[in-house]
Amino acid sequence: MATNYDVLIIGSGPGGYVGAIRAAQLGLKVAVVERQYMGGICPNWGCIPAKALLRSAEIFHYIEHAKDYGLVAEKFGVDIAGVVKRSRGIAAQMSNGVGFLLKKNKVDVIWGQATITAPGKVSVAATDGAPKGALGAGEYTAKNIVIATGARPRVLPGIEPDKKLIWTYFEALAPASVPKSLLIMGSGAIGVEFASFYKAMGSDVTIVELLPQILPVEDEEIAEHARKRFEKQGIKILTGAKVSKVVKGADNVTATVETADGKSQAITADRLIAAVGVVGNVENLGLEAVGVKTDRGCVVIDGLCRTNVPGIWAIGDVAGPPMLAHKAEHEGVICVEAIAGKHAHPMDKLMIPGCTYCMPQVASVGLTEKKAKEAGYEVKVGRFPFIGNGKAVALGEADGLAKTIFDAKTGQLLGAHLVGAEVTELIQGFVVAMNLETTEEELINAVFPHPTVSETMHESVLNAYGRAIHI
Repeated sequence: MATNYDVLIIGSGPGGYVGAIRAAQLGLKVAVVERQYMGGICPNWGCIPAKALLRSAEIFHYIEHAKDYGLVAEKFGVDIAGVVKRSRGIAAQMSNGVGFLLKKNKVDVIWGQATITAPGKVSVAATDGAPKGALGAGEYTAKNIVIATGARPRVLPGIEPDKKLIWTYFEALAPASVPKSLLIMGSGAIGVEFASFYKAMGSDVTIVELLPQILPVEDEEIAEHARKRFEKQGIKILTGAKVSKVVKGADNVTATVETADGKSQAITADRLIAAVGVVGNVENLGLEAVGVKTDRGCVVIDGLCRTNVPGIWAIGDVAGPPMLAHKAEHEGVICVEAIAGKHAHPMDKLMIPGCTYCMPQVASVGLTEKKAKEAGYEVKVGRFPFIGNGKAVALGEADGLAKTIFDAKTGQLLGAHLVGAEVTELIQGFVVAMNLETTEEELINAVFPHPTVSETMHESVLNAYGRAIHI
């Protein structure tokens, strides 16, 4: 049994398994330690199963509105057991796929709970569920140790999840039934995605957000557009408010919600989802013993993912925000390329797109209009509504907005923000443009195919410079 490696990665999530595969491609001897879920949270209890649920909700929404498309649909309804079964099946498929990829690339899988006992040394204790062919408990050494342990739901004192009445995303992803009423704490990506799903499934949904804006990291104008769409669907939203107390009943909860003006109200709901963020899994890894620096629940790293202890690296959610799977994957590549002595490029976090798969979808990259102005830029802002786009109208998805922000002096694209149908698939065009340091002139001269929703992107650029055609 091999016990000595060039790279040993603790955690098999998006950062861990991608980093391991890249390390193997570079000729390094590599192993991944996993204690519970092959592939980590993303394919098992995060990104992928959540998108499967949302796809079911989307299809149900279209069936409900079949007459808008000249169609007739009768005798349809929600089979929540079937919806969850499909989602869990997709999660299992993705998890198994990660195991296949690691095996294909000759990456050793060590199953258990890892503890760093000294620089270059890891002790692994046995845990249940080891897949066939995995190595087990023992002492392992490595020239480089990469911490990729991810994050878990943040818990607020007095509102601790109990898996029955108060849920985290784990319980929300696999409900036994659809609650008639649902209170969601937090309006970030997790909160609004579950709000969209459960509202489509028939729940009476209320969102409580501490900050004055839902989707707090997004551009204000885009967030407001999304809010109006949510409220039009019947989702109730309280911003500038917090849940200060929760009392459990036999089969419901009653939350005391306080607003910034000092008023309070009691809201009773069948279930409560706590979606108030996540915290890094930094505990029980031996970080204190070896002197790895942490800050507010995350491992401190530099641009190449190095910690303050030579030979120990960290990537993904455990290394701090933005806590996104694609950020973790990219850090995994940066990290192992730096280990291998390649010319790795530090990540520019402004170039990391954010995607929220609610209905309507929200996607963004770069600076918001407010942040650009605060940074001292004189800006040109372009907007284009989906109602002016033929493809969006034909799809029955005419309610959306594309927004672009440019440096007025140089034409540099500073940020792009989208809300509407399938915008999570569109945003990458702006991500590539920003990475290539594209100017407004190059975007204006680019040919966008017709009819596509992507034409809204082009028109928003044209609008910033007074040249929009279709508004």
